[in-house]
Amino acid sequence: MAIKHALMVGMMGRVADRFHEYQSARDLIGRLELAKQVTNADGIEIVYPSEFKNMPETIRIVKESGLTVSAVNLNVKQEKRWQRGSFTNPDPDIRRQAVQEMRVAMDLAVEFGTDMISCCPLIDGHNYSFEVDYLKQWGWMEECIREGAKHRPEIRLSLEYKLNESRNSNVLSDMGRSLYMVERIGLPNVGVTMDVGHALVVKETPAEALSLAALANKLFYVHFNDNAREWDWDMMPGTVNFWDLIEVMFYLRRIGWGGWFSYDVIVRDGDMVEGMQTSIEAVKIADQLVDKIGMANLEAMIREGDPGRAYSQLFRALL
Repeated sequence: MAIKHALMVGMMGRVADRFHEYQSARDLIGRLELAKQVTNADGIEIVYPSEFKNMPETIRIVKESGLTVSAVNLNVKQEKRWQRGSFTNPDPDIRRQAVQEMRVAMDLAVEFGTDMISCCPLIDGHNYSFEVDYLKQWGWMEECIREGAKHRPEIRLSLEYKLNESRNSNVLSDMGRSLYMVERIGLPNVGVTMDVGHALVVKETPAEALSLAALANKLFYVHFNDNAREWDWDMMPGTVNFWDLIEVMFYLRRIGWGGWFSYDVIVRDGDMVEGMQTSIEAVKIADQLVDKIGMANLEAMIREGDPGRAYSQLFRALL
């Protein structure tokens, strides 16, 4: 596989929850300097508009860093204007603003020499029964994403799903819904991101989810992290669901997928650089373990369908 590894610049700064601050805030230059210290990373994923309060200055800083941009991450959830939704806001003017922000993100992708933007529309959904009009919400999102994606057909838009947060129930909550949305939009440059942690939270098998996207020829991007299937903790890959990680690498090889892996990992404890370095190393080692076991052997295990016999071999491969 021709794979490149990207760090999410937004994850390299302040890390905090309601009760504690784990990592101190860093400005963009400081976070980019940290990213350069992660020697096994090939590039970065940059967030718009939060990193672009001064557009020319941010463009200059990113370019001067010498770091390759894997994708521009379109964040249309944080600002007060998005409180009732971005692409699904009942106010048509707010929806138009969301579409315009997508156009700007696409223009930035061209500026940085990448062919992709990613977007996880976390503010689009609902919290209560009888709070929103589901029929209109879906139609508004479909219409807005289609309109925005037409701005630059050469730039891919990769939609990322998540069960909840910020809404209790998100419109794009799983792979099936996301693929259905992409199918209805009907544009070749609109596809999906498979975030391993998000797949786990919604009780998907990550390798199966990415296979569905691959069958539709819509797997554009992969985010790596881990959790215990109950909350999106953004842990280092493979630290909880080890065999799921191995299976993901097996199927990525099987479908011949190539492109960027991005690491949506939060380092709460320890050194930020070491945590990110280990995250990338974990995925690379998982890929090497697929080599050690052998693609042919793994395919034979699947054909045979005997878990006891299969795991005897899998565990022995760790020795």
